[in-house]
Amino acid sequence: MAVNLKGRDLLTLGDLTLEEIIQILEYAQTLKLKHFAGEQHRLLKGKNIAMIFQKPSLRTRVSFEIGAEHLGAHAVYLAPDDIKLGDREGVADTAKVLSRYADCIVARVLEHKTVVDLAEFASVPVINALCDTYHPCQVLADLLTIWEKKGEFDGLKLAFIGDGNNMCNSLMLGCSAVGMDVSIATPPGYEPNPTIVERAREIGSAGGAEILIGNDTKEALKDADVVYTDVWTGMGQEDEADKRRKDFAGYGLNAELVSVAAPDTTILHCLPAHYDEEITFDLVHEDPRSAVFDQAENRMHVQKSVLALLVR
Repeated sequence: MAVNLKGRDLLTLGDLTLEEIIQILEYAQTLKLKHFAGEQHRLLKGKNIAMIFQKPSLRTRVSFEIGAEHLGAHAVYLAPDDIKLGDREGVADTAKVLSRYADCIVARVLEHKTVVDLAEFASVPVINALCDTYHPCQVLADLLTIWEKKGEFDGLKLAFIGDGNNMCNSLMLGCSAVGMDVSIATPPGYEPNPTIVERAREIGSAGGAEILIGNDTKEALKDADVVYTDVWTGMGQEDEADKRRKDFAGYGLNAELVSVAAPDTTILHCLPAHYDEEITFDLVHEDPRSAVFDQAENRMHVQKSVLALLVR
């Protein structure tokens, strides 16, 4: 491997260089080809993965758990009520104990500080499988999907419509690193974190990538090569659901709105979807430009790459 990632943590894409991101994506492609060719790739035989989940999950849990099995590793799922991280037992103690048992910790947590603290006290790699600020593994899968569909990153424009949330943050960091422009449209007051916007612009400056923030959906979508959206109300924001539906009125993707994008645009959504809120059912399931389920599948291939590179 050109870049050695063994022993590293993956907390945010802002910590990875372009070369490291490309290596993860290229190795994911290699492992994906081996998987469909039926070739054994039990690179982590005898290794153990501890999976701490403070939030319920479909794609994250299943893709990591089955991906680990493909690699020959054993994954132990720790549900929200199993250890009650930070309540029944402190983060520092949990990190040190799991480091004695497992070769890697995968954490899907409520707050970014939790995964940072896990990484500080663990002596094994820690992978951020989602927190309130970032979702790096999802965006690596998104980048792999875009690469498969477009064949390149340079000169592409991704439009993100919706909330300036953890997905938006990680898309800015990941896309800017590989040279893609990002155009974001949110309702007023829902713009992404300015500090993360500035960091993404710093990263993108090397390759000329631009980050544009606004409130006009059509302006953001104009000639976009990739169209992306996410739920308006994330986990932990349920009490805001009614207000958010009102505030986000007009920000839902439909065929008419997507027509502003490039004719061969690729439609992405990280799922789960709330149909007829942030996106219509037909765009996800019937539009030939939808790569939503390719994107979901690629979670497993990318996460296998990350596990193999960090743990092997």
